[in-house]
Amino acid sequence: MPAERPPRRRALLLENIHAGAAEYLAEAGFDVETARSALDENELADQIGDFDLIGIRSRTQITEAVLDKCKRLDAIGAFCIGTNQIDLSAATKRGVAVFNAPFSNTRSVVELVIAEIVALTRRLTDKNREMHAGTWSKSATGAHEVRGRRLGIVGYGNIGSQLSVLAENLGMSVAFYDTADRLALGNARRISSLEELLAWGDVVTLHVDGRPDNRGLFGESEFSAMRPGALFLNLSRGFVVDHGSLRAHIESRHLAGAAVDVFFEEPSGDDQAFVSRLQGLSNVILTPHIGGSTEEAQVDIGQFVAKKLAEYAVHGSTALSVNLPNVDLPRRAGAHGLVHIHRNTPGVLAAINAIFAEHRINIEGQALGTRGDIGYVITDIAHDYTDDMLTRLAHMDETIRLRVL
Repeated sequence: MPAERPPRRRALLLENIHAGAAEYLAEAGFDVETARSALDENELADQIGDFDLIGIRSRTQITEAVLDKCKRLDAIGAFCIGTNQIDLSAATKRGVAVFNAPFSNTRSVVELVIAEIVALTRRLTDKNREMHAGTWSKSATGAHEVRGRRLGIVGYGNIGSQLSVLAENLGMSVAFYDTADRLALGNARRISSLEELLAWGDVVTLHVDGRPDNRGLFGESEFSAMRPGALFLNLSRGFVVDHGSLRAHIESRHLAGAAVDVFFEEPSGDDQAFVSRLQGLSNVILTPHIGGSTEEAQVDIGQFVAKKLAEYAVHGSTALSVNLPNVDLPRRAGAHGLVHIHRNTPGVLAAINAIFAEHRINIEGQALGTRGDIGYVITDIAHDYTDDMLTRLAHMDETIRLRVL
């Protein structure tokens, strides 16, 4: 039998998620606890057991070992773009929904990229350092306009494509490389190979996702293929780039500068020391994973992900879930909602409805969605459910999880 749902559901929000998220979930009926920093695996495993929802950003790792400690976790919210910090397969096997914010901080990341391109192209890092040291150096040597320069974008998703539009408005020529079919915006053109893009661009910027295939994407051979005097930016994932190779190409002056916002290892909180092989290079801009860290973006992310978590917990809606079939059934007044998450095999829906029929339950509304090996059914029933009916549904061979809404 599924466990009885407690009178008040609980949510845990880590990593200083915007206060608007806690306010939204509280209004939706959750008791909310918050923390400013991430928790390591052991700490999280100790605390996660009694929560229905958990919200994290990029530093908290939700592993299978953590999920094994969950007694009643319904959903995980990644208050950021990526979800590679979550074991999606383990969450799916347990019927735990995962949501993220794929669009909310796009503009903030793009604006930081533009700012860093301008800063590096105009040698503002050097000028700033010299001025603080009392040196007045008004030379234009090595400083350029961004207008007319060539921007190569690796990864043309939400961020890459919006960057393309803004860069064109500044007068840059834009080309991109992506393994997926993408529609070029404006006058941007697609280049068929990464090698060709690297040889073409005056500036190369990475905006790839966190899939395992991208690990080590950029190393010695890729930096060697870049144009002499080019700029390099990475605001995507830390494990994509070999920082040792990047440093070597900066020190040899093959590359004129770089900007890096993400790192293979990042401190778990603001009180932890930061160490990188890129420290001490005056023409390298280092930022502490703040691509999406504007007040506007954090407000939007907080509201967006909190709403998705609440809609799933209360109404069973999986719209924009990254791991479960996307299903949304408008709820009917007075109806009782049941969610059945199951292995996607033929005949499951018929078996579910046969159980309803045996118990003389009239179905008011029903929606089914499948995604790979997973099936997801929301059913609104006119009459109250019985313990026997719930037991039958929960113990079907295909059942992964049964939720009473």
